Amino acid sequence: MAGSSVVESTGSPAGPATRSASDDDALTLLQAVADPVRWAVVTVLTDGPLCVCDIKERVPVPGNLLSYHLKVLRTSGLVSASRRGRWVDYALADDARARLVAALPVPGAAAASGGSSSGGSSSRP
Repeated sequence: MAGSSVVESTGSPAGPATRSASDDDALTLLQAVADPVRWAVVTVLTDGPLCVCDIKERVPVPGNLLSYHLKVLRTSGLVSASRRGRWVDYALADDARARLVAALPVPGAAAASGGSSSGGSSSRP
């Protein structure tokens, strides 16, 4: 039994040996929005570009924490920043929504790649 669990863990589709670069990109992107503060920032920015001071009013966290979360979102490419004198305006990247949708798993992809097929019998009429 112990031998079979070793085979299962190394043969897992989610294992590091079989994960593709696009899977890594998707995971990085989804991790960027998985934090409640970052999700709040993304939600606020759906209304349009905002100065960091306006974001701070709508997402009440300490300035240093907001700065960190904005950096994570910029690094992931979901948010862009532009300087306007002393002010920094933040906006969602033009392709942010499309990239987030593309990062989500496609229905049936797990079954096609050798995943569990236990859901197949429940889809019969």
